[in-house]
This record gives sequence, C-alpha cells and structure tokens, in this order.
Amino acid sequence: MAKEKSYFCCSECGYQSPKQMGRCPGCNNWNTLTEELIRPDRPKVAFPGRELRALIDVSGEETMRFQSGNYELDRVLGGGIVPGSLILLGGEPGIGKSTLLLQIADYLDKAGKKVLYLSGEESSRQIKMRADRLGIDGRNIYIINEANLDFLAGYIDQIKPDLVIVDSIQTVYIPEIGSIPGSVAQLRESAARVMEIAKKTDLPFVLIGHVTKEGAIAGPKVLEHLVDTVIYFEGDTNNFYRILRTVKNRFGPANEMGILEMSGQGLIEVDNPSRIFLRHRHGLPGLAVVASFEGTRPILVEVEALVVPSVIGYPRRMASGIEGNRLSLLVAVLEKRGGLSMGNKDVYIKVAGGASLKDPATDLGVALAMASSFYDTPLPSGSIVVGELGLSGEVRSVSNLTLRLKEAKKLGFVRALIPNETGQEAVNTLGLEVIPVDTLAEALIKNRHNGGMHFEG
Repeated sequence: MAKEKSYFCCSECGYQSPKQMGRCPGCNNWNTLTEELIRPDRPKVAFPGRELRALIDVSGEETMRFQSGNYELDRVLGGGIVPGSLILLGGEPGIGKSTLLLQIADYLDKAGKKVLYLSGEESSRQIKMRADRLGIDGRNIYIINEANLDFLAGYIDQIKPDLVIVDSIQTVYIPEIGSIPGSVAQLRESAARVMEIAKKTDLPFVLIGHVTKEGAIAGPKVLEHLVDTVIYFEGDTNNFYRILRTVKNRFGPANEMGILEMSGQGLIEVDNPSRIFLRHRHGLPGLAVVASFEGTRPILVEVEALVVPSVIGYPRRMASGIEGNRLSLLVAVLEKRGGLSMGNKDVYIKVAGGASLKDPATDLGVALAMASSFYDTPLPSGSIVVGELGLSGEVRSVSNLTLRLKEAKKLGFVRALIPNETGQEAVNTLGLEVIPVDTLAEALIKNRHNGGMHFEG
C-alpha cells in the first residue's frame, strides 16, 4: 500500500509547505502551519459539451430577491436574499447569529417557504429550546443534525427548501478529505461543495462562520473569496445593540451597516440608528458628534476623547472604535498644525455604542474632540463636525455632505462645521448654521468665536 503523502498549510493565509516550520513565510505568523493529507488523483471526467453563449446573448433580467423578514438584514444584503447566493455570516460566540437566522427561518415559514437548518454544533433539542423562547413553532423548518456534506444534496432533494442554513461551516466536513473539521483543507473544500450545490440548484445558502480572536472569520482567506456576501455580526455581548456590516457583496453596496437590538423576543430592527449613538450632546469637554456615511445612509455618532498628562515617559494612545494608527496620525496633525502640545499627553478615544468609524469624513470631529479635552472646554452646543483631515492640516471635502446634514437637521442639530467647498447654496437651504473651514487651525479658532474652546496658536 502506498504511503500517504502530506503537506503543511497555513491556517491564516493558505501558504503551503512540504515541511513543518514555526513561522509561516507567507504571513509571518507563528504556529499556524497544520498538516494536511494530499488528496488522491481524481478520475478524469468526460467533457460535458455545454453550448457556449456570447455575453450579449445572456439574459440581463435582474434576479428576483425575496425578503428575509428583517429590514436591517435586507438592507445590508442589498435589498433581500438572491436565489443561488452564498452568504457568510461571522461573529463572536453568543452574539446572536443563530438567533437571527432562526428568526429569518420563522419569517419564511410563515410566508409559506421551507427552510433546511443543518446544524453541526447544536442538537435538535437545543434548537427547539431557543425556538420556544422566541415563540417559533417551525412547521416548515427542518432541523438536520448532520456534519457530513455528502448527504446534503440528498436532504435538499427530499425537502426541496427555499433557504439552507449551515451552522457552522467550521463543523461540517467532507469524508474524502483526511483532515479534521475546521482545518484549512476542510474549510476550503466544504465551502466549494456548498457553492457548487447552490449554483446548480439556485438555492440561497447562509453559512455561519466562527471568528478568530482578532475578529476575522476563521480559516483561509479563500473562504471569503468563494462566497457572494460576507457579513460581520459585531457588538458587545454586554450591550443590547448589534451591528451588521457587509465587507463584501456581489449583489449590492459593500460597507453597508444595519443596527439590531437584542430583546426578550429576539433581535429587532432599530428604526433610527443615529439615536442609539447619541446620548449627552451638550456641555461636556472632549465630546464631538460626527456624521459617518455607512453604505447608503448617514449615521450620527458621538466621539469621546480624554487627553491627560502622561505619568510615564512614553505617552499612551488608546482607541475604541477607530484604528490605532489613524489615531496616532490625527494626534500628530493636532500637534504640528493645531499648536497643541501632545507629546507628553495620554490620549484615549471611545466611539459611543460600539460603532467602528472608518469613514475619513470623521477625522475633523475626532481631532476637535481631542482639542476640546485638551483645553477642558466643550464644543459649541448643538454642533456637528464633518471633514477629512490632511497631513498639512487642510480640511478636505467629503462625499454625500447634504445627506449627512439632513440627518443632523432631523435630529435637532443647529450648527455644522464643514469643509469650505463649493456648492454651499444647497447646504444653506437646510436651515443649519454652516461654518465652512479650510484648515484645522481655522476650525479651532471658529469654535472659539462660537462660544467653544479657547485656542492659542
């Protein structure tokens, strides 16, 4: 009998090596190479002889989506579930992934559709207990405790569902692959098998994915490349609110965000997300309200800053809700272009509600929040700050400015600090007091003139 051959594959980047190594040459991570068996050669398959069609002959009609029953999920999906699509939903343990999908299954059940729920983690009794807490009877929800994907096509032929849920992709396996479930080879081949079934049957699949301690979906990056949509389920388990965020979507805009609230009846939609990120808007030093544009809608968020003298030789820079390198950049611009001595100050930033700010239009607001804490003087009451900061201290224009300011007006704000760009006539018709600025130093000075912080520079 021939000896089985193997190779070592990195669980982070997919790099393959014929021998074991402590550090992966592909991503430089330690102890990520795991042994995988080499699959035997497959027999050759006869050429199918399908007819080839030119692109102009392919039907361009839009595929009809169907609703999931959750408005926020439909928003991040681009308008609903597309038949034949592969959706990957990742999040930390206990965040509510299974609860959300069970609620979607209940909605489709009541709409007369069938759902196949393949669970490799929980027993049917455990799922039934969750369903009872949510008030779900599940007449057309079929629970299968089966991790072997070889049987999945047979279950689909038997039940003929309208949606298939796999909970989770890290627990299912293909027997012909010699490694354990959750390994790089199993994840890659299992996702490919599910994708093949989805495209052949035109059935939508939702795959639940585990995440690493860094918050990324566990497994090789090829897993995210294979699927059509990748959604991260974010939030703190000690907080009521959850955030759905798309990082990839072949059927709609990426970086869309949806807000849900965990309640006794499960996850419910939040009608006005801006209100959950706004608490104390007036009279507090170190507080600024910024308008972040997430996907197709603006969201107003509070940014809190605390600037204190450093008690050690190396000042600390800590941030929750914005990337650490971005905070260091803004601190450097404040010191060089704003005249603030930040070299001996600890800086702490916190974004309210557990939101994550990636929109560069929030740069100016974060900088002014730090300046407000530095001088221990609040920003003018009822103000919103919009603008991107350059390294030379200039305030750059941002996209969708009018939509951001309309959201601010709707929530009762009266003043807006914005980039000094052309086309301000449309902005002025909103009824807000508009304060255009060209530089960070000018923004600090104009806040002083409007009853805000004192600026020395």
